[in-house]
Order: sequence, then structure tokens, then C-alpha cells
Amino acid sequence: MTGPKAAVPTRRERYQARQRRRSLLIAATSTTVVVAAIMILVPMTPGWEKVQRSFFNGEVLAKSFPKLLEAFKINVMIFAWSAPAIAILGLLIALARDTKSPALFPLRILGAAFTDVFRGVPVILTVYLIGFGIPGLGLPRPWNSPYIWGSLALILTYSAYVAEIFRSGIESVHHSQRSAALSLGLSERQVMRDVVLPQAIRNVVPSQMNMLIALQKDVSLLSFIGPVEIFRQAGVFKSLLANFTPYVGAAIIFLIVTIPATRYADYLMARQRRDRS
Repeated sequence: MTGPKAAVPTRRERYQARQRRRSLLIAATSTTVVVAAIMILVPMTPGWEKVQRSFFNGEVLAKSFPKLLEAFKINVMIFAWSAPAIAILGLLIALARDTKSPALFPLRILGAAFTDVFRGVPVILTVYLIGFGIPGLGLPRPWNSPYIWGSLALILTYSAYVAEIFRSGIESVHHSQRSAALSLGLSERQVMRDVVLPQAIRNVVPSQMNMLIALQKDVSLLSFIGPVEIFRQAGVFKSLLANFTPYVGAAIIFLIVTIPATRYADYLMARQRRDRS
């Protein structure tokens, strides 16, 4: 007895396979040409040696990199306690803006005002106003710490953006599902908790991942009000060594952290598109 015959590709499948191979070959060739052009032409520019000494000095990078990694722990700590607070506050604001009860109308107004203000003011300006303004009230330690008020500035700003993302997720759940759940005897609170929110949160996970990536980078803005995190530490080395390579080292550390997170966010978005198609 003979085994089952292998499926023979159709003409269309063979054509699509040829097109994929052709696209990969063109992409690989163009990428190789561009990279080769950069590697050949950039070192030929008149100021390349000076730029290389100032920005790509291996000795300076080796000397500063361990301290930069140690300073990056501050970034991670601020991110770790700010992210959960942002998620909780953002969700509460989104729920306040979505409430349908006339008695809670003031909450809708406050939620709208909150998002308008903190999305309208630049992050760095919020960091300055809160980071310098509140400690200026003469609060005792530890309540005058720039770590506390800098983190609060990030929490307030990012909560406004996260709230709008949550709200878009809530509105993406079709109103017929709410009506069906209400017709089964569920209360408005139960409908939101058991029907709407699980779907809304799942729909906005990719967008929220992008906000987390942005938050990780914007923690460096707190260096302007005192915390010695990676950006400030790089500035210290730049002043001590009269060289910009520490900034390149800081950029490398951020890339090591953010690129995998970015790729994961892209994967989640692609999977979400496939599920909807």
C-alpha cells in the first residue's frame, strides 16, 4: 500500500511563493546596499574622526556603562510604582466619563476636565510645576522628595492618556451587549464589570503597551528636578569626561529594554487584527 500523496501546490500558490521569494530578495538587497553605503560614506566625511571620538569612544563607554546601568535601576523603580497607579487612575477616570447616571454627572465633568488639562500641558511642564511647586510649600521630609512629586506628575499625565484609551475600549463594545446583559437582569455595575470591561481591556492591551514604552522613556524627564537616574548620570559623565559617549550608552540601555517591548506590542496588534479578520 502506498501512503497518501503530498498535496500539489496550485498555480496560484506557486505564484505567491515566487512573489514572496522575490520580495525577500529585493528587501535583502536594498538593505545590504543601504548599510554598505552608510559604512563606506559616513567615515569619508571630514568630521567623522571628531564625531567618533566624541560620541563613539569605546574607552569612555566601558568606563561609564556600569554606572549607567546602576542609575537605570532608578528609572525601573519609578516606572514600577508609577505604572500600576496610572492603570488604576486611568481606569477610574474612564469609568467616570462613561457613567450614565444623572447623579454622577459631576464625575463626568471632572473626568473630562482632567483629561483635557493633563493631555494639553506638556509632560515636562507638568514635571516642573509639580516637582518644584509642591516641595516649595516647605513640606518636611520625605514629603518634599522629587521622587514622589516627579512620579505624581508622570502618573497624572499618563493617566489622562490611559483613560482615553480605556474609554475607547469601552465604547468599542457594542451597545447591544449591554442591552442583552441588562435584559437578563444584570445591574449596570455588573454589566460593566462582567461584560464590558473584560472585552474593553483585551481590546486596548496593544495600545496600553505602547503607553508603557513611552512611560519608561519619559521617566528620564524627572532628571530635571533632581533624581539621579540614567539621563542625569550620563550628563554627569559627559561633564567629567568632556565626551558625549555616555549619552550613547544610555540610549543603548533604553534600546535593549524598549525594542523587545515594542516588538511584543506589534505582535499583539497583529494578532488582534488577525482575530478580527
